[in-house]
Amino acid sequence: QVQFVESGGGSVQPGGSLRLSCVGSGTQIESYTMGWYRQAPEKQREPVGTIMKGGTTFYPNSVKGRFTISRDNAKNTMWLQMNSLKPDDTAVYYCAADLSSGTWRYWGQGTQVTVSS
Repeated sequence: QVQFVESGGGSVQPGGSLRLSCVGSGTQIESYTMGWYRQAPEKQREPVGTIMKGGTTFYPNSVKGRFTISRDNAKNTMWLQMNSLKPDDTAVYYCAADLSSGTWRYWGQGTQVTVSS
Protein backbone atom coordinates (compact mmCIF):
# COMPACT_ATOMS: atom_id res chain seq x y z
CA GLN A 1 0.00 0.00 0.00
CA VAL A 2 1.44 3.32 -1.08
CA GLN A 3 1.23 6.03 1.55
CA PHE A 4 2.59 9.51 2.09
CA VAL A 5 2.57 11.01 5.57
CA GLU A 6 3.20 14.66 6.38
CA SER A 7 4.47 15.90 9.72
CA GLY A 8 5.96 19.00 11.26
CA GLY A 9 2.95 21.26 11.28
CA GLY A 10 2.01 23.37 14.25
CA SER A 11 1.46 26.89 15.50
CA VAL A 12 4.02 29.62 15.03
CA GLN A 13 4.15 33.39 15.36
CA PRO A 14 4.46 35.63 12.30
CA GLY A 15 8.05 35.73 11.11
CA GLY A 16 8.72 32.27 12.44
CA SER A 17 9.75 29.08 10.66
CA LEU A 18 8.54 25.53 10.31
CA ARG A 19 9.86 22.50 8.46
CA LEU A 20 7.37 20.02 7.09
CA SER A 21 8.27 16.47 6.14
CA CYS A 22 6.60 14.06 3.75
CA VAL A 23 7.65 10.44 4.01
CA GLY A 24 6.64 7.86 1.45
CA SER A 25 6.13 4.17 2.03
CA GLY A 26 5.21 1.30 -0.25
CA THR A 27 6.97 2.97 -3.16
CA GLN A 28 10.20 4.76 -4.06
CA ILE A 29 9.96 8.49 -4.67
CA GLU A 30 13.12 8.75 -6.77
CA SER A 31 11.20 8.55 -10.04
CA TYR A 32 8.46 10.97 -8.96
CA THR A 33 7.90 14.62 -9.36
CA MET A 34 6.83 15.73 -5.87
CA GLY A 35 4.92 18.75 -4.68
CA TRP A 36 3.43 20.66 -1.79
CA TYR A 37 -0.03 22.17 -1.73
CA ARG A 38 -2.06 24.00 0.86
CA GLN A 39 -5.69 24.70 1.53
CA ALA A 40 -6.96 27.45 3.79
CA PRO A 41 -10.51 27.42 5.17
CA GLU A 42 -13.09 28.20 2.48
CA LYS A 43 -10.38 28.47 -0.17
CA GLN A 44 -9.28 26.21 -2.98
CA ARG A 45 -6.22 24.05 -2.68
CA GLU A 46 -3.23 25.88 -4.15
CA PRO A 47 0.29 24.84 -5.09
CA VAL A 48 3.14 25.79 -2.80
CA GLY A 49 5.94 24.32 -4.87
CA THR A 50 7.17 21.45 -6.97
CA ILE A 51 10.41 19.52 -7.05
CA MET A 52 11.34 17.50 -10.10
CA LYS A 53 13.15 14.16 -10.07
CA GLY A 54 16.45 15.91 -10.70
CA GLY A 55 15.91 18.46 -7.94
CA THR A 56 14.74 21.46 -9.94
CA THR A 57 12.19 23.44 -7.97
CA PHE A 58 9.35 25.77 -8.86
CA TYR A 59 7.47 28.11 -6.55
CA PRO A 60 4.54 30.47 -6.87
CA ASN A 61 5.25 34.14 -6.23
CA SER A 62 3.36 33.97 -2.93
CA VAL A 63 6.08 31.86 -1.30
CA LYS A 64 9.14 32.43 -3.51
CA GLY A 65 12.12 33.44 -1.43
CA ARG A 66 10.52 32.23 1.80
CA PHE A 67 9.82 28.52 1.18
CA THR A 68 12.28 25.87 0.04
CA ILE A 69 11.52 22.35 -1.10
CA SER A 70 14.13 19.61 -0.88
CA ARG A 71 14.19 15.85 -1.17
CA ASP A 72 16.30 12.87 -0.20
CA ASN A 73 15.38 9.91 -2.36
CA ALA A 74 17.41 7.52 -0.22
CA LYS A 75 15.23 8.48 2.74
CA ASN A 76 12.08 8.54 0.62
CA THR A 77 11.44 11.96 2.08
CA MET A 78 10.61 15.46 0.88
CA TRP A 79 10.74 18.58 3.03
CA LEU A 80 9.24 22.05 2.94
CA GLN A 81 11.24 24.66 4.83
CA MET A 82 9.03 27.65 5.53
CA ASN A 83 10.60 30.90 6.74
CA SER A 84 9.22 34.36 7.40
CA LEU A 85 5.78 32.90 7.89
CA LYS A 86 2.74 35.13 7.60
CA PRO A 87 -0.83 34.72 8.85
CA ASP A 88 -1.87 34.17 5.22
CA ASP A 89 0.25 31.00 5.22
CA THR A 90 -2.21 29.41 7.65
CA ALA A 91 -3.59 26.29 5.97
CA VAL A 92 -3.52 22.54 5.85
CA TYR A 93 -0.42 21.53 3.91
CA TYR A 94 -0.44 18.45 1.71
CA CYS A 95 2.30 16.61 -0.10
CA ALA A 96 1.66 15.17 -3.52
CA ALA A 97 3.59 12.60 -5.52
CA ASP A 98 3.88 11.24 -9.03
CA LEU A 99 2.67 13.93 -11.40
CA SER A 100 1.42 12.48 -14.67
CA SER A 101 -0.58 14.28 -17.36
CA GLY A 102 -1.33 17.07 -14.94
CA THR A 103 -2.71 14.80 -12.24
CA TRP A 104 -1.10 13.83 -8.95
CA ARG A 105 -1.36 10.14 -8.29
CA TYR A 106 -0.78 10.24 -4.52
CA TRP A 107 -1.69 12.65 -1.73
CA GLY A 108 -0.85 12.77 1.94
CA GLN A 109 -3.43 13.36 4.64
CA GLY A 110 -2.26 16.89 5.42
CA THR A 111 -0.74 18.73 8.35
CA GLN A 112 -2.07 21.94 9.88
CA VAL A 113 0.06 25.08 9.92
CA THR A 114 -1.22 28.04 11.90
CA VAL A 115 0.54 31.40 11.88
CA SER A 116 -0.81 33.73 14.51
CA SER A 117 0.34 36.14 17.17
